[in-house]
Amino acid sequence: MTTSARGGNEDDWLVACLCAEWCGTCRDYRAVFEALAREQPALRCVWVDIEDDSDALAPLDLDIENFPTVLVARGAELRFFGTLLPHATTLARTLEAARGAALVALPAAQAEALVTTVRTIGQPVR
Repeated sequence: MTTSARGGNEDDWLVACLCAEWCGTCRDYRAVFEALAREQPALRCVWVDIEDDSDALAPLDLDIENFPTVLVARGAELRFFGTLLPHATTLARTLEAARGAALVALPAAQAEALVTTVRTIGQPVR
């Protein structure tokens, strides 16, 4: 078992929501995301504002056009990255599926860089 610079186990599950403050759907979805963080405290849930963190995200060459965009990773392995319908049940089903298998089609280097960046810039959700 290895430990990250932020004090977490590198095998820990990371769930991140990449949104924008101006987006009404994102503001509404935050309550769903906060509920997930409370219900599953073993998950590291973080919120990333793609505009506030645009400098950190720019080198990743992501094209985030729809919200909410969710990232699920186990350690350094990206398991899901994409837009979800903003419902708690959709998030729960996606997490369950991602626990079973990776559901992404990003090149490995880009996926690894994305997970590393989000672990660094994501604001904890409680």
